[in-house]
Amino acid sequence: MSTIVSNVLQQAQGNDIWIFPKIVRLHFHDCFVHGCDASLLLNGTDGEKTATPNLSTEGYEVIDDIKTALEKACPRVVSCADVLALAAQISVSLGGGPTWQVPLGRRDSLTAHREGTGSIPTGHESLANIATLFKSVGLDSTDLVALSGVHTFGRARCAAFMDRLYNFNNKTGKTDPTLNATYANTLKQRCPKGGDTRSLIDLDEQSSLTFDNKYFSNLQNQRGLLQTDQELFSTKGAETVAIVNRFASSQSQFFSSFAKAMIKMGNLNPLTGTNGEIRLDCKKVN
Repeated sequence: MSTIVSNVLQQAQGNDIWIFPKIVRLHFHDCFVHGCDASLLLNGTDGEKTATPNLSTEGYEVIDDIKTALEKACPRVVSCADVLALAAQISVSLGGGPTWQVPLGRRDSLTAHREGTGSIPTGHESLANIATLFKSVGLDSTDLVALSGVHTFGRARCAAFMDRLYNFNNKTGKTDPTLNATYANTLKQRCPKGGDTRSLIDLDEQSSLTFDNKYFSNLQNQRGLLQTDQELFSTKGAETVAIVNRFASSQSQFFSSFAKAMIKMGNLNPLTGTNGEIRLDCKKVN
């Protein structure tokens, strides 16, 4: 089964070098709304896909390709929720990150939960808010820092951080003081005021296609792209600071904590037994 998923993902990467982080993000955004039940994948005007936090999500067609391949090999066995969890793990692994055993057996929801999309973390939150959000689903500070480390690969739109450049804390002209000045100037050139806020910037300026621990040394150097990234290190007295330092100095500790946190996140409120169904097409209920 993993081989099938891996083959489709490697083919997809031939068309889109950014596909791995995009797939991991889908799993995150699915799990944070009513648990890992593939509700994100359902089409429809009342669906989650078109809610604001998900407007920049991509990779759905690759999930469909994986599902099609799995249906051919073992019909009606692998749910779309399990496809997301497996595809996320294999994407991290193919990107150079850790491998872990994904617990399987989730079932797919019969409805979308558009009203729940407000619980998806954004890049503009304070550390206190994010930590509270994570704690509410049973994820602790180590999980928070480890899972934030997924920003070792992928890109973000200018819109996700422009307030840090031009309007920090709603003060016109103010730049976030926790942002390295040279880096801020580079970002201002890439994301000019009045420019296209959909332009994409690497989350990890050192190695944005590779899953490694450089994200954490970026934070130590005040070069985290999103406010939620930098606050893990720049919030005075926060317990996250020591965790950032630990992961910056040990990639193996980061990898091990990331794998554990992904398993915990992947276990958020799954539908099991006779709840939900195994969708034949991830975009619609059977």
